[in-house]
Amino acid sequence: MTLAAPTQLGSPGTGRLAPLPPGRYGLLGALRSEWTKLRTVRSTLWTLGITVVLGIGLGAVAAATTAARWTTASLAEQLTFDPVRVSLTGILLAQLAVGILGVLVMTAEYGTGTIRATLAAIPHRRLVLVAKGIVFGLVALVVGEVVSFAAFFLGQSLLTAPAPHTTLGAPDVVRAVVGGGLYLTVLGLLALGLAAIIRHTAGAISAFVGILLILPLIVAALPSSIGGPIGRYLPANIGVTLVSVRSDPASFAPWVGLGVLAGYAAALLVLGGVLLRRRDA
Repeated sequence: MTLAAPTQLGSPGTGRLAPLPPGRYGLLGALRSEWTKLRTVRSTLWTLGITVVLGIGLGAVAAATTAARWTTASLAEQLTFDPVRVSLTGILLAQLAVGILGVLVMTAEYGTGTIRATLAAIPHRRLVLVAKGIVFGLVALVVGEVVSFAAFFLGQSLLTAPAPHTTLGAPDVVRAVVGGGLYLTVLGLLALGLAAIIRHTAGAISAFVGILLILPLIVAALPSSIGGPIGRYLPANIGVTLVSVRSDPASFAPWVGLGVLAGYAAALLVLGGVLLRRRDA
């Protein structure tokens, strides 16, 4: 049964709201609650650990492999080589771990039934989703940027001569490295929005993986006249553009693409908030 928020009445004619009843939370309390839940569950440590390993480790492997095989690479490969994208290769796999964590932030409470206690303490249901989004978003941003910069520096150190490498001072490099962390953050919030709509861990993860990995395969199978224009809107293609210095002319500009991705995440979160308010826990 849906829990209704108690009406907060103030003094007649004052226009002021009465204090929240005992045991009820405002935004600050909701943020503290979500931070406690996020940092005290094992799934957070596991998924963030996997994010770090994939984001930094795979980028290092890609950079070392590229340096070892540089002399045998074709001229076309050498001319189109993007050292930043190579070192950030792991970001495009770490996105899976961040997305799974975004799903679990929401669906884990439905799986255990603790969502009822959460909504009893915070009757303003959309406030629950806002708090989850803020706490998870900040954690994802910090971890994403740390992973992105660490992967970049390690990758460039492994790109030894004759393979070319780059520095943060080169054009568009800072944009690409910062963009890697932002991409992980926004994609994680997109997954959180999906979870708020679906409310089931397996279903939300399946939908997230479908959008990220299966949908590009379907679009690639379409005629180029159809698949090309659609492909630029796919989250995976937006991510590739964000972590690259050499952008595909057929894709959105990096910051435009990030804006499109943020629009997806915002739309899913808003829909999730509406459904959270209307449905029973």
